[in-house]
Amino acid sequence: QVQLVESGGGLVQPGGSLRLSCVASGMIFSAYPMAWYRQGPGKQRESVAVISSGGVNTRYADSVKGRFTISRVNAKNTVFLQLNSLKPEDTAVYYCNVAVDSRQYWGQGTQVTVSS
Repeated sequence: QVQLVESGGGLVQPGGSLRLSCVASGMIFSAYPMAWYRQGPGKQRESVAVISSGGVNTRYADSVKGRFTISRVNAKNTVFLQLNSLKPEDTAVYYCNVAVDSRQYWGQGTQVTVSS
């Protein structure tokens, strides 16, 4: 069974940085694109970044371009999201996501709070 476990969230001041990690199990990690989503207070869940299975191609939401970087280490079944120049509006629960055999899998989420 596919499992995704996120970590790395926390409280950070505006302009600060965090690095989120997501470790996957129960799947051939290197075969699938991976994604990060987020859901802010009172908002719908939105896609933040996607990375291809080999890590060559990435795509970002306009709101995070130039500030966030998605990467992966297939040998460690891990995908990362580097968050830089954080803004209060980045406050959200961040989720790791993968689609395997047409089924969506989600981690439990990690809270990121940007506040002074």
